[in-house]
Amino acid sequence: MIQYVLESLVFQLIFLLTYDLFLKKETFFQWNRIYLIGTFTLSLILPWIRIEALQALVPNELIAYPSFLWQLDEITVYSKNNNEGFFESISWEHMVFGIGVLVMCCWFSIKLFQILRLKHKGVVHYHKDYTKIVVPKSETAFSFFRNIFLGQDIKQDKQRQIIAHELVHVRQLHTIDLIFFELMHIMFWFNPLVFVYQKRASELHEFIADSEVSKGNKKEQYQLLLSDVFQTQNISFVNQFFKKSLIKKRIVMLQKEKSGKIYRLKYLLLLPVTVSMLLYTSCEDVENEKGRIVSSIRQDNNESFLVVNDLNNMSESEKNIQQRLIDELIELKSAQTLMVEDGSNSIKLHIDEGEIKKMEVQKSSANSVPFGKVPDVPIFRGCEGATDTRSCFMEKMQEHIKKHFYYPKEAQDKGLEGRVNVIFTITEEGFIKDIKTKGPDKILEDVVVDIISKLPRMQPGKHNGENISVPFSIPIIFELD
Repeated sequence: MIQYVLESLVFQLIFLLTYDLFLKKETFFQWNRIYLIGTFTLSLILPWIRIEALQALVPNELIAYPSFLWQLDEITVYSKNNNEGFFESISWEHMVFGIGVLVMCCWFSIKLFQILRLKHKGVVHYHKDYTKIVVPKSETAFSFFRNIFLGQDIKQDKQRQIIAHELVHVRQLHTIDLIFFELMHIMFWFNPLVFVYQKRASELHEFIADSEVSKGNKKEQYQLLLSDVFQTQNISFVNQFFKKSLIKKRIVMLQKEKSGKIYRLKYLLLLPVTVSMLLYTSCEDVENEKGRIVSSIRQDNNESFLVVNDLNNMSESEKNIQQRLIDELIELKSAQTLMVEDGSNSIKLHIDEGEIKKMEVQKSSANSVPFGKVPDVPIFRGCEGATDTRSCFMEKMQEHIKKHFYYPKEAQDKGLEGRVNVIFTITEEGFIKDIKTKGPDKILEDVVVDIISKLPRMQPGKHNGENISVPFSIPIIFELD
């Protein structure tokens, strides 16, 4: 989720910079309106899109985010009191997010209440295209959907022009744009760029209305903007006729000559920008891909296993893990076996009397391909329609582990905690078998075996159109509160 939020934020910033640098000063107001709504929506969708034709592997150092934000394969679970309440079971991140949404919902409700109160206080006049609300003892002027609010103290000769201006907002449904960004502000209250988008849209609405009204008489529109200071409402999703910060910009845009059609080519900038974003979201981290299934496994019969992505092209992290395992086994001063495999090939190291005695190279089953290399990964239940089944698999796996996790009282009493690595095979029929674990204590290992045993049957992985067995590994960290 952190990755998604960061990517959306970066995409929005790029789209806004493109708008401010190349499009904002042009008079293609309707095109700009589509651009603002469209690019914000794109920024929410693009992080989820993975296009295989654009897919590539990029070096780890080119990834913009710190490595700790990418540990999707590692799950940390904590001891919990079985009698804990609902609020105690919610993580602090979700709690903060929920409180933020609740606060923004309350603020949105207050704004709606202000409008309803003004309508209740005012005198309502129904017309064919709009509803006019005359607010007593006021000089306010704004529109909200079909409602045009006018202060009773506004002079009659100015009301006609103001109504003509606000009718443009009403007919073109500008309120919907602002409500859209207001709802996004509730959901993404932590994102300041939503406010920037909303502000740009509000400015654009005024430019559109001024452009339409001034077709008859620009001079009259200038005089109206400069004549009086009307009251304003502190409501972000209404189209206010008068905003002091906007008057100068509106006059400047009124004076601008209509942009030539050739300048519409600027909107083609959206294509390379969007393609670049798609290329980024479709790329994968080399180290992440190679190290995704790395796990050291120990069995009771003095055998240890290390699953790597490619035995002939091991990453530095895989080599380091292998060497560390060898050093640990040598220190045991007893007969040990280390099996390093990638699903197609394996190397078996026999260690005895503190040194490597024998090495055997073996060919594994051709119908077995590790998770990091299989082109069509097994499909977890619930991921059948997912665009990226690999990411969906990881998300569902984490959900399953957290759902079925429990911390044995014996382990808590002994203060047992630490990392348990688990490897298992998803067979050609989609069943789970060959569960092997390595951890600080058998009690924690048994918990992990129990959790993995409860995995549902999956659609098997495929290679060259045929069902294959897929070994998969994941580290689970036990931590005591």
